[in-house]
Amino acid sequence: MKSEKSHHTSESNQTEPHLNFRAFVEALKQDNDLVEINEEIDPHLEAGAVIRKACETDDKAQLFNNLKGAHPDGFFRILGAPASLRHDPKQQWGRIARHLALPPTASMKDILDKMLSASHAKPIPPRIVEDGPVKENKLRAGDFDLNTLPAPLLHQADGGKFIQTMGMDILQSPDGKWTNWSISRAMVLDSNNLVGLIVPTQHIGLIHKMWSDQGKDTPYAIAFGAPPAAIMAASMPIPDGVSEAGWTGAISGQALDVVKCETNDLYVPANAEIVFEGTICATRREPEGPFGEMHGYVFPGDAKPEPVFKVNMITYRHGAILPVSSCGRITDETHTMLGALCAAEIGQLCRDADIPISDAFSPFETQVTWVVLKVDIKKLASMSIGPQEFRQKVGDLIFLHNKAGNVIHRLMLVGPDIDIYNFKDVAYAFTTRCRPSHDETFYEDCYGFNLIPYMGHGFGPHDRGGKVVSDALMPSEYKGEQNFQQASFLHSYPPELQESVNARWSKWGFRD
Repeated sequence: MKSEKSHHTSESNQTEPHLNFRAFVEALKQDNDLVEINEEIDPHLEAGAVIRKACETDDKAQLFNNLKGAHPDGFFRILGAPASLRHDPKQQWGRIARHLALPPTASMKDILDKMLSASHAKPIPPRIVEDGPVKENKLRAGDFDLNTLPAPLLHQADGGKFIQTMGMDILQSPDGKWTNWSISRAMVLDSNNLVGLIVPTQHIGLIHKMWSDQGKDTPYAIAFGAPPAAIMAASMPIPDGVSEAGWTGAISGQALDVVKCETNDLYVPANAEIVFEGTICATRREPEGPFGEMHGYVFPGDAKPEPVFKVNMITYRHGAILPVSSCGRITDETHTMLGALCAAEIGQLCRDADIPISDAFSPFETQVTWVVLKVDIKKLASMSIGPQEFRQKVGDLIFLHNKAGNVIHRLMLVGPDIDIYNFKDVAYAFTTRCRPSHDETFYEDCYGFNLIPYMGHGFGPHDRGGKVVSDALMPSEYKGEQNFQQASFLHSYPPELQESVNARWSKWGFRD
């Protein structure tokens, strides 16, 4: 593998952690939230095992500096679990907060509010620069063999080496009016091709279809180690036709520096770690998968034909770092980012439609299949609406008319006493306030997400239906009141007594 070194000066000087992946890695180190592993680690399962254990125990992010099979110039290293949780409850969301220039102590509500701040803000388009760190090294077709890169095999039943789990796919509509950034998995197929999952209803699928309908291959780029704020925007199901670059600028308060690709007319973040660029074939498909996905399952041998991504060029920074998400059981990036951001957009869509939702969240324990909606019962009462009509109003909006509802299969309505960020609260409300069938509205004539095991491998249709709105609001809450109290420490005792007990708790010998 022979790389062409750039002699240009890097123009992009964006060095804040939310706008520069390399600075983000350094910020994790300063937060004592990074383990650097310098001994040789095999990308064949060993790296994936370390990442997976860290995700399941909320341990530190991992920087693998010495991967077996890496190029002598360090192409490439791996950062595992870039947006998973921290063990410290005071900084549980700290790694995600760093994506948005928020303090490590920020709450999930703070994070989601920051992301939603761009929904009605004026987009700030990216700034085109002539050069950037991602151009420091260049590998042209014939100079590389994807089979020899230290791409990870993450789960033993995976169908291949999934090099793309946290990179940012960049596609543009044929008329040039819509540039989409998203995240979708892709694995190494052969020396210069990937094969990647393209869901037809997602934006990558819509744009690919625009090109293939014209009989043309789709120009694409994948930016690995893109600015963290951009990765957050790429994870959010924002409306069709809206470009994530402008959204990223709006939440950051400044334009993101981008530089033109070498072999097509797309623009990529100037300080990305690695960029693959090429075309997605209009007609060729090859077996893709299986892969241990966000729902926590791998079905051995379950490969399906998906489009082929030809790689025409690779550019990368010195000492490049590949971000990797080893998906599976909670908690990893698919839960902290995709699930949380889907929920945020669903909550915003409801509010824009005058549906009284104050907060929305996808509990990690539901593996990105539920979104819980906290209802403002005072506003609900003013609507003079019944439970069945209210459930249908919510369900029709999200399941029938918005992309944000594509991957979600249960919407759950709860009252103001429920902390939707605490799954114990959510489970308590669901099991005690939602009567099966009577308090639920089902949807079978809508898109169903076939990556969920009970959809793609269950008894019913694999891509239709399987969705429900579950109402955990009691009758009194439709009148704007709660005629009950929880039998709990927080709700059954006067605040001053709670404070007194709390103040003496550790002195008595209990855990603080």
